[in-house]
Amino acid sequence: MDLDLAAVRAFVAVADDRYFGDAAAGLGISQQAVSKRVAKLEADLGTALLRRTPNGAEPTEDGASFLVQARALIALADQAVDLVRSRHRALRVGVLGTRIASAETVRAFHETVPDVGVEMLRSEGLADALTALARGTIDAFFGRALGDLGGIEARPVYLEPVHVLVGRGHPFAALDGVPIADLAGRSLWVPGAVRPETEWADFYRVLAAEFGVRVDTTGPNFGVDDLVERTAASPELITGVGEKIRVPWHRGVVQIPVVEPSPCYPWSLLWHPRNRHPVLPELVAFTREGFRPYRPGRDWIPEPDRPAFTA
Repeated sequence: MDLDLAAVRAFVAVADDRYFGDAAAGLGISQQAVSKRVAKLEADLGTALLRRTPNGAEPTEDGASFLVQARALIALADQAVDLVRSRHRALRVGVLGTRIASAETVRAFHETVPDVGVEMLRSEGLADALTALARGTIDAFFGRALGDLGGIEARPVYLEPVHVLVGRGHPFAALDGVPIADLAGRSLWVPGAVRPETEWADFYRVLAAEFGVRVDTTGPNFGVDDLVERTAASPELITGVGEKIRVPWHRGVVQIPVVEPSPCYPWSLLWHPRNRHPVLPELVAFTREGFRPYRPGRDWIPEPDRPAFTA
């Protein structure tokens, strides 16, 4: 006997909602259609699955036993449909922002596969991304792979040097590079690192401890445009940014690399090993091609990141 999946779905809906009318509304069909589907299922199985009570319908003993398997059957069917559909939708990639290095990597990848749909989705950080990857709401994520990833795969992608922004009146403005020793005892303004639980806040916390830099996270983070305006207006402010960030042009601001060594933010690509989107392997291969390993003495990255980024 072949079970009618629509009838099984109607039975589960009534068992959950207790009222045929509510189940019908949730399924988007008429109450009469729900009744017919449940009746057909009971006839096929040769037993009553629901009993009517003053408080609505409730499963019979046979119905309660069948309900467990019915839920599993529907879940498996939905999973199969989602798997097929996912192969024909856009690749969904989580990024921390659209002006940073990871967004540029996604754009560069899309140029190699112009006929493939790629969608960038804003992520709140690693913790948010791990949940989204496990649920399949995103296919990949660019971020710092830190701590227990819960079975999520990670591949090192890019070491992004830290730069500073200063106003034209700042003593650093005439330099080609700012030795990191010259930042010791000074404040580096990074308003985006105000949330202590994030992986980028951890990066700047370790940087501060290693080189004696004071990381200033005060003030609201109103975005890159506001950050640039505030930096331009101050003769003392030193703002930390990534090399690849698309900083809006401002005549009063200079962007300078930090050197000797160059502190770098370690970007990785993360994905779930069970994800079967057909374009995901191409993204993984693309990021592998541009990888440059950590260079001790010339670069600096936090100790926990070094094994993954060492050749």
